[in-house]
Amino acid sequence: MRIIKSFFISFSIYSKIPVPQFEWKEEDMRYTLCFFPWIGAVIGALELLWFWLCGRLGIGILCYTAIGTAIPLIISGGFHVDGFVDTMDAFHSYQNRERKLEILKDSHIGAFAVIMLMLYYLIYAGAFSEIRQWKSMAVLAAGFFASRCLSGIGVVSFPSAKSDGLLYLFASSAHEWIVKISLYVQLLFCFGLMLVIDIRTGIAVIFAALGSFAYYRYRSIKELGGITGDTAGYFVTVCEAAMVVAAAVMQYVG
Repeated sequence: MRIIKSFFISFSIYSKIPVPQFEWKEEDMRYTLCFFPWIGAVIGALELLWFWLCGRLGIGILCYTAIGTAIPLIISGGFHVDGFVDTMDAFHSYQNRERKLEILKDSHIGAFAVIMLMLYYLIYAGAFSEIRQWKSMAVLAAGFFASRCLSGIGVVSFPSAKSDGLLYLFASSAHEWIVKISLYVQLLFCFGLMLVIDIRTGIAVIFAALGSFAYYRYRSIKELGGITGDTAGYFVTVCEAAMVVAAAVMQYVG
């Protein structure tokens, strides 16, 4: 029963997918991160369905790109994008560490956040519009699962910049080794699936994901002394953009 509750807690926090609601207890949150990647699986499945429908119905490139770009935002409810914009404001403030952490708590959006968000979606949508092959889309669809595996691994592996907040709550409540093993197994399975679908695109997308993960760790520790819930959302968005760009580029290589 505790596992089932953890599943529903994960979906209720990290997505807008309707699930049963109940009172949370600390013991119910130990395995929540194990199910975080499955929200990415839903996003990936919807992206594949949308790709198929566009091909089947002859839907135009603008509509294909707009809806395809919106699907992750619709399913997540903007949860990760909110972290991205807060992190952009903090990183581009060029203040000291304590001030950056204060900026992360500020609910207002600054000029740098707006600029970087616009730049992000211009790059993301432009790259997404170039995904025209079924195998490339299938590899990318698996990437939404992989980005959340890596994000969860970061939560239970990287130092936390704060001793409060949602990320610290999940990190401190998690059954660390079970969560780590579960996420690593799921990640390896996902990477293996990518390589089976298309080895060249799979390798490129995997390198993009791992490169984003390494950069996320470096930047968060350098700027903040560790990760926060906002930087975890920042990572998911950056990782997904990097994978979209990698998948698009590989269609024109070789």
